[in-house]
Amino acid sequence: MELSEVMRTTAAARSFTPEPVPDALLHRVLDDARFAPSGGNRQGWRVIVVRDPQVRARLRDLSVPAWREYAAHARAGLVPFAPVDGGRWPGPAVDLDEARRTPAPAPFVDGLAEVPVLLVVTVQLDQLAVLDVDADRQSIVGGASIYPFVQNLLLAARNVGLGGVMTTFLTRAEREAREVLALPEGVAIASVVALGFPEHQVTRLRRRAVEEFTRIDRYSGDAFSG
Repeated sequence: MELSEVMRTTAAARSFTPEPVPDALLHRVLDDARFAPSGGNRQGWRVIVVRDPQVRARLRDLSVPAWREYAAHARAGLVPFAPVDGGRWPGPAVDLDEARRTPAPAPFVDGLAEVPVLLVVTVQLDQLAVLDVDADRQSIVGGASIYPFVQNLLLAARNVGLGGVMTTFLTRAEREAREVLALPEGVAIASVVALGFPEHQVTRLRRRAVEEFTRIDRYSGDAFSG
C-alpha cells in the first residue's frame, strides 16, 4: 500500500475474524515496526507475544476493572484520568472503587483473551530520555521513545491487511501483571496491542483539518494552510 493510504486508513480495529494470523505475517509486521525512532536509537522496547490461554485470561481479567474506570469517566462526560489541574492530575474525578464494581459490558475488552494476536509492549525505563522529568505538570516526553514503535506496529499491520488497536488498560494493574508476565525490575508496560484480520475495514476516518490544529508563530496565531 502507499504510505499515505496506510496512514489515512489505519483505524482502531477491535473486532476480528476467527482467521489466525500466520507467524510469518506477524514477524513481518514486527520486522517493519522495529525501524521506529527512539531516543539515542536505544530501542528500549520488548514485545511479549501472549499465547498461553491462562495468561491471556488473566490479562483480560486485570484489564476489565480499568475499562470500568474508563467507562465511569466517560459516563460522567470526563476524559479519564486527565491532568486537568494546570497539567497535573488532581486525583480521582469519580469513585474508582464503585466504578470497578459496576459492570460495563464491552465486547472487545471482555473478549481480549480471544483476539488472534495479543502483544504486550514493554519498555526498559532506564533507556528513556525523560527531559520533562522535573516539569510542573504531567510528564509526557518519555513516551517519544516507545509509542512511535507502537504506531509503527499498527501501520505495518494495516499494510499487510491486518487491523489492530493499542490499549493501555493493563497499565492500571501493572503490579499484578508484572508477576503474570515475569517482568524484571525497571521494565514497564507501555501498551497492549491486539491484532487480527478485521471484521470491517474502515477506509474513511474523521480527523480535524490541518488548519484547525496548525498555527503560525504562536499557539493562537494565524491558521497555517497550504
